[in-house]
Amino acid sequence: MADSDWANLDSQLTGAEVGQDVTASLTPPNGGGTHVYAFNSLNGTVIGAAGKYCAIANFSPTAEGTWAAAAIKRLSSSQNTGFSPFLFIHASGYDTTDNAYLLGLEDADPYRIVLRKGSIIGGVPQANDGEYLRRSSQQYQISDDLWHHIAVEAVTQPNGEVYLNCWMNDLASNPVTAPSWVAIDGMTQFVDDVPGINSGSAPYGAGYCGFAMAVQEAIAVRAAFDHIQFKRQV
Repeated sequence: MADSDWANLDSQLTGAEVGQDVTASLTPPNGGGTHVYAFNSLNGTVIGAAGKYCAIANFSPTAEGTWAAAAIKRLSSSQNTGFSPFLFIHASGYDTTDNAYLLGLEDADPYRIVLRKGSIIGGVPQANDGEYLRRSSQQYQISDDLWHHIAVEAVTQPNGEVYLNCWMNDLASNPVTAPSWVAIDGMTQFVDDVPGINSGSAPYGAGYCGFAMAVQEAIAVRAAFDHIQFKRQV
């Protein structure tokens, strides 16, 4: 996707608070190119999020379900908590205060892969507090070499329900350009039903999609993204 395919989220943290841009300073995932997209927290006193939404026609917003994938990693030079990188889909708008489905790396040490329903600005908090839809069985330690190639699929049903599936690709065996998707251990399908029984609120049938990093008063915490892809239900 080209730079023109993206737009900044409204109400995001400023460039003086979180730096974000493409960079060749980080090692890409298996199969990646020369650059990745990175975030770096520059102010340890702010709470918020920074990121991009897809501005392509028919994705801004989608009319029905969405599939999103990216290679993501957490990095830090100061502390291992206070931030979370994630993909988001079916956002009600393109402001950081809008709600969406989020799939990302939780704000914890060690951390899990977590599927959450809530605000972009809220990010992916530690899943132990119960504010999540699904979380991976496996936990991970922050490492400069550890990329996670993950995907989330939201299939909107005729009655308005949304079926959410989470996938991962083993980058040790398959490059980002030729993934072999398997279900993430511990993250079975989640049915977001119309009465709001399973999640506590009505499902999000369509909306905006993108990627972001949320920060909770942490400085020099970082995240990187590569090979970001979106598809829409037709």
